[in-house]
Amino acid sequence: MSNIRIIRIHNELLGTYGDQGNAEVLAFRAKFHGIAATITDVTYEQSIPRNGNIYLLGGAEDSAQLLSLEALRRENNLQEAIADGAVLLAVCAGFQIIGQSFWANGAKVEGLGLLDVESNPGGKKRCVGEVKARCSILNLELNGFENHSGTTTLGSSAQAFAKVSSGYGNGDGKSDGAVLGNVFGTYMHGPILARNPQLADLLLTRATARPFSQIEDPLASSYASIARKY
Repeated sequence: MSNIRIIRIHNELLGTYGDQGNAEVLAFRAKFHGIAATITDVTYEQSIPRNGNIYLLGGAEDSAQLLSLEALRRENNLQEAIADGAVLLAVCAGFQIIGQSFWANGAKVEGLGLLDVESNPGGKKRCVGEVKARCSILNLELNGFENHSGTTTLGSSAQAFAKVSSGYGNGDGKSDGAVLGNVFGTYMHGPILARNPQLADLLLTRATARPFSQIEDPLASSYASIARKY
């Protein structure tokens, strides 16, 4: 595959925490690997293309989260693209949207059911700050920033995306996110792919079925070393 299509879904709604940057990181990393990348922004009013290779959902507040879910329910294009082998990375509110259910504006809402997880109110304590978690798929510690109040529990068909060593993750301080096949969910902002470029390469590998060696970037390595201290 010499070209990949990156679909950024509802950035005007789910772009509160800078997660839109994940698309730019993917395109940048793809270029180093000799792959041309096209980023397509899909608004709330538009239909989601079925021909994407990587789909991205970001974080937002309750009202924006509900609007995004409403738009996603109009059609099954995202679900059909994933069934055809596309990759999905969903962060925070996006992660909750693709689960079985979540709470927003004081009410329980049925999600898209792409991951076997349920998100419930986490009480008065908000999960805010830096989080570190080891991803078993990459055998690597990832880091990010979390800001949510929900507690997410995993069902039998989902596995944790990463094991938390510092921070809250899914709210229990033990695991962060969930993964099933090519569907990845996490609470880590950053944006996560800027802070963890190895994950960007994993998504590219899944989308293209081609393994990629890591890019040596002294400046990025220096930044990552500093980030791991905090």
